[in-house]
Amino acid sequence: MSRNVSQWWAVFCGARAGASAAYAKAANELGAELGRRDFGLVYGGAGHGLMGALADGALSAGAPVVGVIPKGLLSQEFAHPKLTELVLVDSMHERKARMAERAHGFIAMPGGFGTLDELFEAVTWVQIGIHQKPIGVLNTQGFFDPLLSFVAKALEQGFIAPSLATVLVADPHPHALLDRLATHVSPAPAVRWIPSP
Repeated sequence: MSRNVSQWWAVFCGARAGASAAYAKAANELGAELGRRDFGLVYGGAGHGLMGALADGALSAGAPVVGVIPKGLLSQEFAHPKLTELVLVDSMHERKARMAERAHGFIAMPGGFGTLDELFEAVTWVQIGIHQKPIGVLNTQGFFDPLLSFVAKALEQGFIAPSLATVLVADPHPHALLDRLATHVSPAPAVRWIPSP
């Protein structure tokens, strides 16, 4: 890497731009804010959609950017041409694992099924004690409001342990979200994952 960073952040977001220009603007701002704080970015590696805007923002601020793309998607996701490092993996599972290994924390931006899959795997790993890294959602234009309502409903109905009520940090502004994540303490796991001997 050409620049030493104090932390790496894994960001999950759409390979599509979405219906509002506000999403790409927020992605670009988040990437730039990571760079201003001497953080590195690890993400899905694509050069288009919110992924591309995110990487462009981070690169413009001098941040190292690592993209992780499964070989089966490489011809469709079109890796960003200016990545600091491109990591090719064999599966979606390996993609998430490689991103999680490097990350000090996780942020989800607007996206679809893949983004939700990545976000909730990171959350589940807190729930069972695999990690206690902070997790945030950049709630641009209230995109995550329905998801946050779902989480509140699942808590109310007893499907999520009360101790996990604070697992997700939500904010619409990149700098404010990163400020809040910097002091966030992840909740204790609801159950404990015990590896096989």
